[in-house]
Amino acid sequence: MTGSDAAPARVDTSRPHPARVYDWWLGGKDNYPVDEELARKILAADPTVLRGARANRRFMHRAVRTVAEAGTRQFLDIGTGIPTEPNLHQIAQAVAPECKVVYADNDPIVLRHAEALLTGTVEGGTDYVHADVRDIGTLLRRAGETLDFNRPVALSLVALTHYLDDDPDGDDVHGLLREYVAALAPGSHLILSQVTPDLNPDAVEKAAHHFRLSGTPFHPRSLAEFSRFFDGLELLGPGVIPVHGWRPEPEDVVAQTEGIVPVYAGVARKP
Repeated sequence: MTGSDAAPARVDTSRPHPARVYDWWLGGKDNYPVDEELARKILAADPTVLRGARANRRFMHRAVRTVAEAGTRQFLDIGTGIPTEPNLHQIAQAVAPECKVVYADNDPIVLRHAEALLTGTVEGGTDYVHADVRDIGTLLRRAGETLDFNRPVALSLVALTHYLDDDPDGDDVHGLLREYVAALAPGSHLILSQVTPDLNPDAVEKAAHHFRLSGTPFHPRSLAEFSRFFDGLELLGPGVIPVHGWRPEPEDVVAQTEGIVPVYAGVARKP
């Protein structure tokens, strides 16, 4: 891991952060009372969130393995969250030890864990960028110290886009992703998952309400809205689909019997 990051701000324990809320749902210990409080409120409103957190991790594993087996050797994971093993670099480098992986997140506590835990193979490389997804120039410049953007890169934003707005006065998340994809070489991949209101609207709206009350933007998107992220790209089969159904492995087939997970997932290739 290289030192390509500016000094981060101190950890703000007065407001919940999605990475730490997600950590609590996954059974981690790297969260604060304010994160646990919000996580419990959302869990009470929407009992699917634990299944969703686990399903997202398994989808990331399958998607990364798929594109690595297809020959991709560079990965940029934005919205990394607190490391949970096996993490993306471990999946990719198990396929090909020479894979290079850059993680990016804006939570200082994630940086602390990245410095300690995100070590890759000798043949490849693992780095961390402390930057916000909205700061495209900074994030790509620092990632470019490890990755060669003239060659294919797999860009992963798993369970991140629902924290970004898409109204004219907000983040314009579709435009944001278009800028990231434009910076990628042909043959690159986009790996996404996103909470949707389509499959469990009442529970998802209650969860969104708690996020917004806490000061955290939360924007579930419909199938049509999520599918727009892949405009101009070539979707890998089976296309955009509920997260359990994307190239499921036996564990995912079993998990489907537990009930609905209101999350869409997809992987696409840049022609």
